[in-house]
Amino acid sequence: MRLQGKKAIVIGAGQTPGETIGNGRATAILFAREGAQVMCVDKRLQSAQDTVDMIVREGGDAFAYEADITSEAANAALVKAACDKMGRIDILHNNVGIGFGDAPPHLLTEDAYDQIMLVNLKAMWLTCKHVIPVMREQKSGSIVNISSAAAVSSGGITAYEISKAGVNKLTQSIAMTNAKHGVRCNVIMPGLMDTPMAIKGNVQARGISREEVRAMRDRIVPLRGKMGTGWDVAYGALYLASDEANFVTGAVLPIDGGHAAKVG
Repeated sequence: MRLQGKKAIVIGAGQTPGETIGNGRATAILFAREGAQVMCVDKRLQSAQDTVDMIVREGGDAFAYEADITSEAANAALVKAACDKMGRIDILHNNVGIGFGDAPPHLLTEDAYDQIMLVNLKAMWLTCKHVIPVMREQKSGSIVNISSAAAVSSGGITAYEISKAGVNKLTQSIAMTNAKHGVRCNVIMPGLMDTPMAIKGNVQARGISREEVRAMRDRIVPLRGKMGTGWDVAYGALYLASDEANFVTGAVLPIDGGHAAKVG
């Protein structure tokens, strides 16, 4: 019960359909298992509700909320709804990211660049912007943002890499401007993960089977030659969200099987 009595918002608590679990859903379930009441936010209400149903079946406390966080008005509304329902916000977990249409700089279209930056970076800033005043008033709170190992490596996905590097810097900016108010902000950089969205995206982009995608990605991972899972990210988020990390803010935590160390 490491989050006993905590009130948490998990953005991106639904997931792409698949046989494995996504980072957001795993985090929402784990937070609930550890005693938090969880507001499961997703653009697709049914997907968020599916996560809630899993939590409730385990005896946890959660509810679903539909929101498109690329809208500032939607972010303001979801924060109000969270406060109305839960009374406070102890944890904000930001797990949203897309890469559709990305390409090397000379091939990337303006529309694809703008959409990726909107979803991956601007929307995350907007959610933080509207949660921070609540946490400042409480004199406490933990924000955990999900970035990517792509923030420190290059693989031809230009907009995604830029947006995730921006998430790292956004996190540190929030950490430094809110430290005196007792509000912590940290970021996780997942590496190659066996999540439905990651596998589906590579299948579509490369035109190969799921088995081939998994084998290709496994070979790149230094630790045991095996991708991580959504649970690996969730346990890192649990630590950063909990009071155990009371003296941790502005940290960039790679959960990547050694990928970032390999890059250097």
